[in-house]
Amino acid sequence: MSHHVVVVGAGPGGLTAAVLLAKAGVRVTVVERLPYLGGRTSTFTQNGFCFDHGPTFFHYPQVLENILRSAGYNLWRELDLIRLDPHYRLVFGSGGELMATSDLHKLQSAVAQMCPRDASRISAFLLDNRKKLDCFRPFLESPFHTWRDTFRLKTLGLLPVLKPWRSLDSELTRYFSDPRVRLAFSFQSKYLGMSPFECPSLFTILSFLEYEYGVYHPRGGCGSVSATLGRIAKELGATIRLNEPVTELLIDGRRAVGVRTSHATYKADAIVLNADFARAMTRLVPDHLRSRWRDRKLAKKSMSCSAFMMYLGLRGRYEDIAHHTIYMAKDYARNMRDIGKTHTLSEDPSYYVQNACVTDPGLAPLDKSTFYVLVPVTHQTGSVDWERERPRYRELVLNKLSEIGATDIRSRIEYERIITPSDWDTGFELYKGAVFGLAHTWSQMLHLRPGNRFREIERMYLVGGSTHPGSGLPVIFESARISSRLLLEDFGVPSSRSEVPAQEPTYAGAA
Repeated sequence: MSHHVVVVGAGPGGLTAAVLLAKAGVRVTVVERLPYLGGRTSTFTQNGFCFDHGPTFFHYPQVLENILRSAGYNLWRELDLIRLDPHYRLVFGSGGELMATSDLHKLQSAVAQMCPRDASRISAFLLDNRKKLDCFRPFLESPFHTWRDTFRLKTLGLLPVLKPWRSLDSELTRYFSDPRVRLAFSFQSKYLGMSPFECPSLFTILSFLEYEYGVYHPRGGCGSVSATLGRIAKELGATIRLNEPVTELLIDGRRAVGVRTSHATYKADAIVLNADFARAMTRLVPDHLRSRWRDRKLAKKSMSCSAFMMYLGLRGRYEDIAHHTIYMAKDYARNMRDIGKTHTLSEDPSYYVQNACVTDPGLAPLDKSTFYVLVPVTHQTGSVDWERERPRYRELVLNKLSEIGATDIRSRIEYERIITPSDWDTGFELYKGAVFGLAHTWSQMLHLRPGNRFREIERMYLVGGSTHPGSGLPVIFESARISSRLLLEDFGVPSSRSEVPAQEPTYAGAA
């Protein structure tokens, strides 16, 4: 009889692990608290309007392409991925706009309108980050159990490349003098829930990946990625049970032996945990069994930001507003301090809007459209009473939307849903409402981050944004690949790993 693995959580990491394990012949049962797949990477439909709950950007598809190929599937046949050009429109509160694109000459021309000198430095930035990604790739694809693993990969020799002593913004001063241009190459730190003034300089690779390999929209929304992974997992033999919250992890001594849900008890040879790490630890694992991650230690960890969300179903369409628009507050540094330091609400917040129907009109009824509005805000610290602030912040955000051209937004609203950090905490079971989990400080990376093979409990493996390598869909897929490989090695089961040749860079020869 094959080994039985229970995957707790049907987010993108859990579903990817289910695909890889089922392909290897392991008997897989996925249990999910919610009535749908994907966790935050899911869609919901109301009155004919379809929205992603969480992620709306899909980039660096090579990771998922590799994974699906190893399982016998072709990403480009399974998903309808629409490459966006431009990627997004950046609107600067301090003045000016930039249409971000993978077309180097168009990008240089757009940047030159703000700072001609900076335009001439884009090629150098791309060349250096091409090298940086190549250097760091082994870290993204390998597990880290102890500090020895860090030195095994010759980290010291990479210090001049990784520059752990520099922030993302300070690293970008080597290339760009205009702070707006630096924001165009650093706002992606928000994918990690961090400020570019605090985020390690390593993460210049985030904007590099977008400018080098493009940004995609999966038709139907990013939730279609989760739905596809769920379908493939089931085709490979996995069982998926929705509406089954886990009430207890079954642990014999220090070995995971199964889970108990609201419906049944599942004995298992191993558990893959895809729930929010900090919430799962405090709810499901006894404090005395996790010396490195006790409640009091988790409470002191640096957490990512949260998000104030508005999902709006509109009459008509804003054809002149881009698929993705990011508004940068006039005093961006202060906005970041409000979020991460003082834990207060900015009166001039940065925000992001997805106007997806300009690309994918099927997300709304005829002659209607969807608006997805995300405002990064502080995670739950007790400093903001969202029951009181919710209506006030709604009005503030609706007023702010005029800055990107949505001047008559109130008269168009036909459907509205708001999610606050309090809702992320209680409704989505995210510790402190931190939508990106543990922050990506150097003190919470590599072997200092929760490991893919959980050291505290035998036969427990972790996937998701709070484990190594980190958050963001491509990296979460990678965490599932690492954890699945470790599990199969521990069981003595061979795994297949098919690598896809690197996609020809958009900027080939530009350097």
